[in-house]
Amino acid sequence: MSETTLPAEGLSPPTPADFSSPDALADALRDTGYLPDEGLATAAYLALVMRRPLFLEGEAGVGKTALARALAEVTARPIYRLQCYEGLEASQALYDWDFGRQLLHLRAAEAAHATTDTDQLEASLYDRRFLLARPLLQALEDSPSVLLVDEVDRADDEFEAFLLEVLSDFTISIPELGTIRAEVPPLVVLTSNRTREVHDALKRRCLYHWLEHPDFEREVAILRTRLPEVTERLAREVATATAKLRTLDLVKPPGVAEAMDWAAALHALGARELDPDTAARTLGAVLKYREDTDRVHSLARGALFGG
Repeated sequence: MSETTLPAEGLSPPTPADFSSPDALADALRDTGYLPDEGLATAAYLALVMRRPLFLEGEAGVGKTALARALAEVTARPIYRLQCYEGLEASQALYDWDFGRQLLHLRAAEAAHATTDTDQLEASLYDRRFLLARPLLQALEDSPSVLLVDEVDRADDEFEAFLLEVLSDFTISIPELGTIRAEVPPLVVLTSNRTREVHDALKRRCLYHWLEHPDFEREVAILRTRLPEVTERLAREVATATAKLRTLDLVKPPGVAEAMDWAAALHALGARELDPDTAARTLGAVLKYREDTDRVHSLARGALFGG
């Protein structure tokens, strides 16, 4: 459900002033291997300087989650990831009490005959050391940080309302401990694959950007940057074939992530160019549904994959 990545030791987090413009931020992102277009770099820059959440929407595999990781890297901040799903509750995203440790503490108190003062014993059970911080609380406590709320469209309406409340003032109230407020609001990146519409109230709280599939030249550049061992010709032919696959009526059109998997699979087989037979044998790297592979196999593979 959650994932935490910490920056390299000794790095001090850059401030928004360290990036004088969207172009400067774009250059820093490119150094991490993430190649944003002008619109995306501008949206990310504004999220940093305005301290507003960034809502990224688009097809799966276009680089929404990867942008959050790249922003954490260039700002030298830890990243806390909350993976949303149907039925996700506030306690699973916020905090919970470690019942097992509390029980051990209670038994230790009983063994030491320290249970006469029941008020003090009860208070000791709700000490901060027994609190299990989940991604939202971790991001607020470990300030400044990056908070990635991944696939928020998969969560329920009730969780959306709760999330909106947290993002409004970046404070969390814990009845037993008090109120926790972020010293510096985290850089929040929310992603959605648009499996359903997210409520307008949450979108209004954020800066919004729709991520398209990259154009041909940028996709080639991404493949060459992330997979330098892949030949120029193979990268271009994979980008061409992937673009053709996206024009078909597929259940799941391939994204950049699938294009990279495909290029890596072809390279692992020793391919230096894309031919119809090798492409057909490696479709499992780029297509994830049987209906899609059946459809592609039924078409003229030579027209799709050259040769």
